[in-house]
Parts: sequence; structure tokens; C-alpha cells
Amino acid sequence: MVVDIALSDDEVDRIFRALADATRRDILRRTLSGEASVSQLAAAYDMSFAAVQKHVAVLEGAGLVTKHPQGRERVVLGNPDRIEQAKKLLDRYEQIWRARIDRLDALLSEGE
Repeated sequence: MVVDIALSDDEVDRIFRALADATRRDILRRTLSGEASVSQLAAAYDMSFAAVQKHVAVLEGAGLVTKHPQGRERVVLGNPDRIEQAKKLLDRYEQIWRARIDRLDALLSEGE
């Protein structure tokens, strides 16, 4: 699987804004392991059905989940490809910082 990490600033903002909320992270965790209807998700939380729908909409807007009709229900499924894109972005930032630390270590070693 080839994952494109070229995300726009708006996409990155939506992804990390969506992941900033504990309920949305939990919904994502649940839907990455299998499909769940919005009703099933709502039953797991001490909040209204409408509130859970809003959380799902934020995740869907970030591309972290997809939602499709199945009979009278709306079924939600996590998108592992989008998670992989976010991971690759974070990996890229880690590489930048590790390179900076390595350069700093080299500079400090020169003075010994």
C-alpha cells in the first residue's frame, strides 16, 4: 500500500482537531476494528445521539472515518489509510528533530 503524505494545511488541521477530543479518538478506535452504526456508538457514551452524530461528522470531515447507509442505519468505519498519512507526517517531523539533535551532538562533541 502506497500512502501519499502530501496533505494540505487544512487537511492536517482537520485531522489533528478531530483527534484532539477523547470521545472522537474512542469512536475512531472502535470503528477501526470494525463497522459500527451511529446508534451502537451512541449507546456507548453518556451523551445524546445528536452529540455522537456531531463527533462522527467531525471525524468524517477529517477523512478519519467513512459513513454509509445500511438499511435504516448509518454505519461508520475507520479509515486506516488516513491514520497512516497522519503517522507519516509525524514521522517526518520526528526525522527533522532527530537530525537537529544529531547536529547539536556533533557540535558539542567537537568542543571536547
